[in-house]
Order: sequence, then structure tokens, then C-alpha cells
Amino acid sequence: MQNLDNLESQSIFIFREARYAFKNLAMLWSMGKDSNVLLWLAKKAFCGHIPFPVIHIDTTYEFPQMLEFRSWAKEYYGFELIVKINQEAIERGISYKTHDPVTVTHELKTVALKQALEEYKWDGLITGIRRDEDGVRAKERYFSPRNQSMEWEYKNQPPEFWNLFLATLPNNGHVRIQPLLDWTELDIWLYIKRENIPIPSLYFSKNGKRYRSLGCWPITHPVPSNASTIDEIIEELYHTKTSERAGRAQDHAEPNAMQKLRAKGFL
Repeated sequence: MQNLDNLESQSIFIFREARYAFKNLAMLWSMGKDSNVLLWLAKKAFCGHIPFPVIHIDTTYEFPQMLEFRSWAKEYYGFELIVKINQEAIERGISYKTHDPVTVTHELKTVALKQALEEYKWDGLITGIRRDEDGVRAKERYFSPRNQSMEWEYKNQPPEFWNLFLATLPNNGHVRIQPLLDWTELDIWLYIKRENIPIPSLYFSKNGKRYRSLGCWPITHPVPSNASTIDEIIEELYHTKTSERAGRAQDHAEPNAMQKLRAKGFL
């Protein structure tokens, strides 16, 4: 519990630092477990109110259960929701039937986010990534600059000593703010249990399988599991040898796929 208190306190501090540093802030929301912890922390940081818009990049390949959860969560939390779809890419025929997962992910997520940035001119974007999810995300900073093209120079990261964050905007770029960077998958589930945070039902076992990470349904696959409650998921995580993103096909479509996607501005 002390570890969760420390993580919560640090995340709330990062939220408030971002709110102070940036004039036009927004928060990305995938509707997954990490994103829902992010919503919860945002409400705690700002006395029950989320003072910036919540952005969902909709690929049009969302699980039906996730779309139902999106509608429910908007009413439950009372936040301003902006849904962005890259309609131009869809009209060009970009789909999982005709293109590889990396191309589709880039077009329907990264390019869609770039279109939203150009439209709304956000200077800071709060995200729910964690260092333990993937090797390339382990290279991230709490305040991580992106250039005008949304590109991430992962070989040239700013230092962050003594909780001093670089809030200087790149020329015509923006900064990603990562309040969950130090959390682990186990921390997320322990916090969900402690705070009783609502999450989509797809995380719980059905017919011997469940989803550990959620994305587009054609390239997101469940893992074998009988964990049908939060307590059972937590117990499973103490023993599993399966990686969290084992069911995400985009990560395995080609060598260094995640690094290539993130360098181009992926979430």
C-alpha cells in the first residue's frame, strides 16, 4: 500500500506540474486499464474535475464492448470527450484486410493524432504509457518533447533530475506527459482493486481466455487464463511468464516495430 501511495502521489504531482506548465493541455484515453487509472488520478489531482479534454483516437476497429464502455465512462466521469477518426485514410482503403498492422496502426492512430493536434493546437498531451510495457517505452521521460512532425528523438532525451521537468516547447511541437511511467502492470491492478476503478469486461476470463492488453480487434488476441476476478488477475501476474503485450500483433509484425512506430509519434 505504501508503494501505491507513493506512485499515486508522484502521478498527481506530474498532473499538476503539467497543468501549470502548459496552456492547452489534453489527455489521451484508449479506454484500457492504464487509461482508466489515468482518469481516476486526474480526478484526484483536480478535486473531482478533469480540467482538460479527453481524446480517444478511434481506429473504427474497436471492440463493441469498448465503445459501450466509452459511452458509459463519459457520463460517469463527466469529462469533455473528443473522438478523432482518420477519415481520409479510411477513404483511401487503409484496413487490416489490405495492409500490414504497422501501416494501419500508423495511419489510423498516429496520423489521426497528428490531425487532431493540427486542429486543436495542444501543447501538452498526457498519456498512460508505462516503462515496463516495452523496451522502447523504457527510454521515455516524464515530460517528453515531440517535434512539429510528432517525431520522438529517443536518442536525444532531456535529463530529469530532482523532479525538474523540461516544459519548454519544441519549435511548433508538443510535449508528452507520462504520469504512469514508473508504474508496473501489477501496480495498475493493485490500484484498480484498492480504488475500485471501473474497467472493461474484456480483461476478465471467458472460456479460458482473457485480454491483458487491448487494441484493434483484428490484431489483438487473448491469452490463456482462468482469471475472472481482479484478485485472480493479481495472483496470475505474480506467476505468469507471458508478456503483457503478447497478444498485440502490431508489436511482432516486424523487427523493432514498436520503436519505429513511436519514433513517428505513436501513442
